[in-house]
Amino acid sequence: MTPEFMTPGRLAARTSRALEAAVAAGRGLGLTVTDPAVLHDVFSVVVHLAPSPVVVRVPTVLPTYAGLDTRAAQQRTELAVVSWLAEQSIPVIPPSPLVPQEPVQRDGFSMTFWQFVEQDTTVEPDYVHNSRLVADLHAALRAYPGDLPFLSTAEPRFTTEGLAALAYRPDLVDPADLDRARREWEILEPVVRSRAAFEAAFPGIDLQPLHGDAPAVNIVAATNGALYADFELATLGPVEWDLAALGPACEAAYNSAAQLRGLRQLDARVLRFINAVGRCRTVACLALAPQLPLLVEALKPSIEQWRGMPFDAGPAG
Repeated sequence: MTPEFMTPGRLAARTSRALEAAVAAGRGLGLTVTDPAVLHDVFSVVVHLAPSPVVVRVPTVLPTYAGLDTRAAQQRTELAVVSWLAEQSIPVIPPSPLVPQEPVQRDGFSMTFWQFVEQDTTVEPDYVHNSRLVADLHAALRAYPGDLPFLSTAEPRFTTEGLAALAYRPDLVDPADLDRARREWEILEPVVRSRAAFEAAFPGIDLQPLHGDAPAVNIVAATNGALYADFELATLGPVEWDLAALGPACEAAYNSAAQLRGLRQLDARVLRFINAVGRCRTVACLALAPQLPLLVEALKPSIEQWRGMPFDAGPAG
């Protein structure tokens, strides 16, 4: 059955369920919650459990295969990485010290608890400047001692299944665009899924722990300075992944800071490959539009830009 688009009423009900689950979970952990507030609601519902200085992130827009166990495993990885960074005095939004640093499952949701920070709303995002800070983050992450999966942030299963599901949704993607995306992904997928295949395609490119989800965009301007946030997709991979789709100015800023840090410069071939993977994932994201209708308009500019680019033949092209 083709999924129907969620109506405004159903979207509001989902937000309410996530809010209620976050409040109940917080109170169950001994927190005082009298004035909860939703701070953000797109792929996750983010709730401040006021007056407690705790924020709960509740993922709500997910692929069908992402069950509670899958979500909790990913969240444990995030908590471990961020806790370690905080211990190294790296400026991150840390897990809340008021509750155990474990995912909490409640009413079909899996959620994590973070320290509330006051944001400086007068600061405009500066992704070029933030790209310099990404080099600092990479320098710190190189010493992370935990195990991370190879390019799990690319979510190859999501892209494969998303593109397959879109075959039944000509209302969401032009069939010619979908055909092209599937042909490009057929070339790219083996290199994304296998560390050995990646290393064979890009010899000499080192891998390291990464933020995994556009860290230059996920730097919070707090009243006490810039803080790295949202490590949900922490992974092992080439540093190029964290600069995907940001453009030449951000790449140059990163390279300048990386040189000062003694890190390698971005590799043009790897960056081209990573950006191609990202474009296929963008098309696949349309499969989530029934859960999050705003994606239809939000993704249009990226898809139109991709449509005007030449077919990507992968690492060998």
